[in-house]
Amino acid sequence: MVSLCAASLYQSRQDALERARETSRNVALIAQRDIERNFELYALSLQSVVDGLRNPQVMVLPPHLRNQVLFDGATAAKNLGSMLVFDASGNIIIDGGSETPRKGNFADRDYFTVHRDHPDVGLYVSAPFHSRLRNGAESIVLSRRASHPDGSFAGIALMAINLEYFHELFGGLSLGQHGAISLIARNGLMIMRQPYDPKVIGRDISKASTFRQFMSAQEGSFSDTSSIDGVRRQYYFRNFRHLPLTIMVAEAEPDIYAAWHRRALTIGSLMGAFALGFVALSFVLGTQLQRRVRAESELQLLARTDSLTGLHNRRTLGEILEQEWRRARRTQSAFSLLLVDIDWFKAYNDTYGHQAGDDALAAVGRCIGENIRRPADTAARYGGEEFIVVLPDTPSHGASVIAEKIRAAINELAIEHAGSEYGRVTASIGSASWTPDRDTDVTTVIRAADEALYNAKATGRNRVATCH
Repeated sequence: MVSLCAASLYQSRQDALERARETSRNVALIAQRDIERNFELYALSLQSVVDGLRNPQVMVLPPHLRNQVLFDGATAAKNLGSMLVFDASGNIIIDGGSETPRKGNFADRDYFTVHRDHPDVGLYVSAPFHSRLRNGAESIVLSRRASHPDGSFAGIALMAINLEYFHELFGGLSLGQHGAISLIARNGLMIMRQPYDPKVIGRDISKASTFRQFMSAQEGSFSDTSSIDGVRRQYYFRNFRHLPLTIMVAEAEPDIYAAWHRRALTIGSLMGAFALGFVALSFVLGTQLQRRVRAESELQLLARTDSLTGLHNRRTLGEILEQEWRRARRTQSAFSLLLVDIDWFKAYNDTYGHQAGDDALAAVGRCIGENIRRPADTAARYGGEEFIVVLPDTPSHGASVIAEKIRAAINELAIEHAGSEYGRVTASIGSASWTPDRDTDVTTVIRAADEALYNAKATGRNRVATCH
């Protein structure tokens, strides 16, 4: 049960991770398409400006008409900063927001020098910067090269995009309490990151392990620890096909597995309680089963044992006699039987009472049991004051020796018996030995032992008589 629970919880954890990956992929795709669509419009506007600069009819128009033709109202778009044209020296010559260009030289900016030094750059996306013309507003620039008819450098046309655009876009996407989404330039510069931190904008993360993963494929997913805040996240990234940008969506592992942890704790606790309950129940059942087995064993033992003497009862004796007789007949080995009878036992009962008689029977039974040593030898109460001792693989002489030991031991008990001529409890023993054949059965030996017992009684009691 615990194994099945663990497997189920593990699969649930994998499902939570897979859902997080799919969510990150969808969020990244939505943000990428929004950025690509806007940048495509911005790029077309810039291309229109560059084309207009080559048209002499446009350039001879009055400034307000020329700006309308060149910029076509794009300067009014939300989140756009400035639309400017620089000459070959980096000076502003056309300002989309004013008929009179603002003063400034920007020949030191990367978006200017890259076009001056590399004619084939095309659309260029700059690093983040603080605008000199707009009170330090955080921006990036999209720029294109303007060329003279002979192909020489004539300046650039640019469009400044407020980073607030990306801030608003990313801020509307829910990624959990510790999630993050970033827009990163291909050179490793951070353009925007949510959660927003001004210190992170423009940071170079090109040496980070996460950035190396971004550059390894067009898109992908992996788990890593952020170099910015040290939180371990599940990353999904996509590289833009036509822009030098990478968008990254990362859900924090604590957020991904938060619901799973709560569910796992609940299910795990319940399963643990059930498992402990089953274990406890199994112990209880096991204990009860052991008690039942012991009780059954005791009942079985009681069913096979004489309760007074502790020896086998007559029912068990019958089974033992048949078993040992068959074995003796199969192996052609000697089989001996002792029939033990307490002398003058009726007189003992009449004199001392039945309780004393029971005590005497118990003492004689113990005495008989203590004087048979081999595991195969068996003693049983035959009835009343009579006992039988079964001695497999024992010849007549050996049986007589054992019988004498039992008689002497009973005599040495020295149990007072006023009705006996010996003054104590004694026993007479009849011994019979036989080698079985096909025409005899165990009753033959019993009759022989009974005859020997009769002889022992007739010749004075407290003695052993043998018949074989």
